Amino acid sequence: MAKSHYAGIDIGSNAVRLLVKCLNEPGSTEPLSKVQLVRVPLRLGEDAFTEGHISKKKGKQLVSLMKAYRELMEIYEVVAFRACATSAMRDAANGPELVEKILEKTGINIEIIEGREEARLISADLMRTLSGKDDATFLYVDVGGGSTELNIVRGRNLVDSRSFDIGTIRQISGRVREEVRQDFRRYLQELTDTYQGHIQLVGTGGNINKLLRLGAPSERANINHLPITSLRAVADELRQYTPEERMLRFRLKPDRAEVIVPAADIFLTVAEITQSTEVIVPTKGLADGIVDSICPALLFLLHGILATNKTSSHCSC
Repeated sequence: MAKSHYAGIDIGSNAVRLLVKCLNEPGSTEPLSKVQLVRVPLRLGEDAFTEGHISKKKGKQLVSLMKAYRELMEIYEVVAFRACATSAMRDAANGPELVEKILEKTGINIEIIEGREEARLISADLMRTLSGKDDATFLYVDVGGGSTELNIVRGRNLVDSRSFDIGTIRQISGRVREEVRQDFRRYLQELTDTYQGHIQLVGTGGNINKLLRLGAPSERANINHLPITSLRAVADELRQYTPEERMLRFRLKPDRAEVIVPAADIFLTVAEITQSTEVIVPTKGLADGIVDSICPALLFLLHGILATNKTSSHCSC
C-alpha cells in the first residue's frame, strides 16, 4: 500500500523551503517521516525591509521556484499541501499581488500568515514532544530573517505568543526600530519576573541548528542541548571573521554566513534576560509545523494544542 505524502512550503525572509513528509504506519514512533527538504535562499527580506516591496526580479524567481516545487509535489504524489509566507511578504506592499500571480501561474495558494500563527505552527508539535510536568515552562524562540517569534508554554498549554520585528536581515540592513528592541527586552523581563527565572529556552530555525553543530558537535539527537557558554564562544569566534571567511573556515553557505552572528546575538539577548543556561534545540521548524497542520493523524494528536487560535486551511494538489 502506497504511503500518503504531505508537503509544506515556508516562504521566509531569507530562504524558501519545501518539505515533503510521508505518513507512517499506525504504531510508529513518529506519525510522519521526512522524505525531502529543498531550501533556496531567495533573500526576499533584502527587498521587503529596505524598499518596502518585492522586486520584479525576485518576484519572478519566486514564481519560477513555486513552479518547480509544484512539479516536485506531483512527483511525490502529494495528497495535500499548505504554503505560508512570513515577515518579508507581510511587509511587502506588493505581497498580495504576488500571491495572486503565483496562484494564477502555479495553482499554489500562498497564505501570508501573521506572526502569532507563525509562532503557533512552530511550537505545536514541539509542545507535544517536549511537554513534561504541568509546571514546566518553555520559551520557544524562532529567529527568522524578518522577525523573532516567542511562545511561552506551560505544560501543554500555550500561554502567550508574541512576534517582534527583530530578525537577522532587518539587523543587517539597520531596519530594527529602537522601540521594538525596547519592547522585546521589556517583554522578556516580564516573563523572567513572572516565572522567577525558571524558564527553559527552546530554539528553532536553521541558524540555531548550525550554531549547535558548531558549539556542541557531539549532539546528534532529535532534541539537543546547547550551553549558553558554548553559544557565546561560537558567536565570539564567528564575529572575528567576514562572511566570506566564515564560509571557508566553517563551511557555511553564503546566506548563512551573513546572518548567523545576528541570529546568535538575538538568542544571547534572550538567554541573558531570562537567566537561561542552555538552549534546547529540536530538529523541527516552521516547515514541519506547516505540514503537521494539514495531516489528519497529527491534527488528531495535537487537537488540544492546534485548537488554540486555529485557522482554516487550504489546499490539496
